[in-house]
Amino acid sequence: AAAHPALRWEPRCRQQLRHLQDGAGIAARLPPRLEGRWVSTGCEVRPGPEFLTRSYLFYSNRLFKAYQFYYWDPLCRDPSYSLVIKGKLRLRQASWITRGATEADYHLHKVGIVFHSQKAMREVAAWINQTSGEGCRGFLPPGRTWAPGALYELLSAKTERDCTAALGFAMHELSLVRVEKHYQPLQQAQQSGSQLVEELYLGDIHTEWGERLHYRPTGYQQPMQSAVHHVHPCPACGVIYRADEHHPPVLPGRAQLPVQLSGSWVSTHCEVRPAVLFLTRYFIFHGNNHTWEGYYYHYSDPLCKQPTFTIYASGHYTPGIPSSKVRGGTELAFKVTQAWVTPMDQVTVMMLNSSEPGSCGLTSSWSAGVEQDITPTNGCLALGIKLPHTEYELFKMEQDTRGRSLLYVGERPTDGSSPDSPDKRPTSYQAPLVQCAGASEEFPNYVSLKYLGKKDASGNATLKPLPVAFLLFIALVFLRWD
Repeated sequence: AAAHPALRWEPRCRQQLRHLQDGAGIAARLPPRLEGRWVSTGCEVRPGPEFLTRSYLFYSNRLFKAYQFYYWDPLCRDPSYSLVIKGKLRLRQASWITRGATEADYHLHKVGIVFHSQKAMREVAAWINQTSGEGCRGFLPPGRTWAPGALYELLSAKTERDCTAALGFAMHELSLVRVEKHYQPLQQAQQSGSQLVEELYLGDIHTEWGERLHYRPTGYQQPMQSAVHHVHPCPACGVIYRADEHHPPVLPGRAQLPVQLSGSWVSTHCEVRPAVLFLTRYFIFHGNNHTWEGYYYHYSDPLCKQPTFTIYASGHYTPGIPSSKVRGGTELAFKVTQAWVTPMDQVTVMMLNSSEPGSCGLTSSWSAGVEQDITPTNGCLALGIKLPHTEYELFKMEQDTRGRSLLYVGERPTDGSSPDSPDKRPTSYQAPLVQCAGASEEFPNYVSLKYLGKKDASGNATLKPLPVAFLLFIALVFLRWD
């Protein structure tokens, strides 16, 4: 099978991917230290969509107090209601499922709600009255007028009352915990050196509303950062840190950027997906003819150092239209027409070589580090890849405090399926990619996508993959080890 075209590298893209390949200087303690306050670094989007910010305080005696502030808008400037959540958290053992994470048990003592408008009060009361049992039906009598600052009890462990289900509320995110530390170069031109950044990763929220209440996370949400050790500048951090349930944070105004895909985009972290995959992504979009190329490398560890397999895919995409369901989002459809797979470890080689003849490349011909075109077999059954294939996507673009363009791609369905119909289009986002090359920049380096040469102690070139990853149809390649 023909090899796909050689990749054209822009130095900043290569530099960022090498940085991730080298572990990005990240340290993660097991079990983690949670004491102190952790805050969102911006407006977060959960499936639904829900727009929120979070501020969680963990005490040394295992108690915690968490604020969740909900909004009507995707910039988190128009508060709807706030939750104040009190409870106890006990860290347990390292997770057997999600490498690098710690499992935890939590117990909720109280959950209270404060409404920030009559409209919010009316809506929430209607949800609770419609969907709750006898104990909650009279939670708020019809026609009750909004009292600014009034705190209503949704859950009490003492009285065994729990009216939170109508809000799709659960704190299962606390059952999976990871803290990462790394040093960030100081951004001010006149300063040299670096600053400590601490990030708290909590369990992911299921993309299906009906599954949220009993889903046990195996992936993560966007991380919160330590209120003391966070990336500077962070305009949202101080606003969220100072907020409480009576004074919800109103984030600074921000321009909403149109989605302009042309150019190259790379992961900012080693990423984790439910069920469990670690990967990095690299996209190239060609705006002149609406074609795309995607490279993604999968790993077996949370620092993306132990490669398992890589996929290169290409195809074309439709012009974007504003999303009617997720304000601030843009809807596109992506067609995947070609794909190549490179197994990187013996487990994957054995799995591919034992697959049904004619279902994944040339029968029994796979070997580590050797790429195969899976287009002639219409994909790869063992990896769940079908070709050709269309996915219905959600994108948005933002700018970070350093002026870099960030691209958010729709979150994958938690159940491992694919958004292959319009009704399965995502309503929330994955971790952002950063733009590392514009559309018109010249690429001085032409290298094949194989491996950046690293040599072992004896001077021989080692099989070291460049950690690039594309996750436009990642749900297709969930490996389930039952």
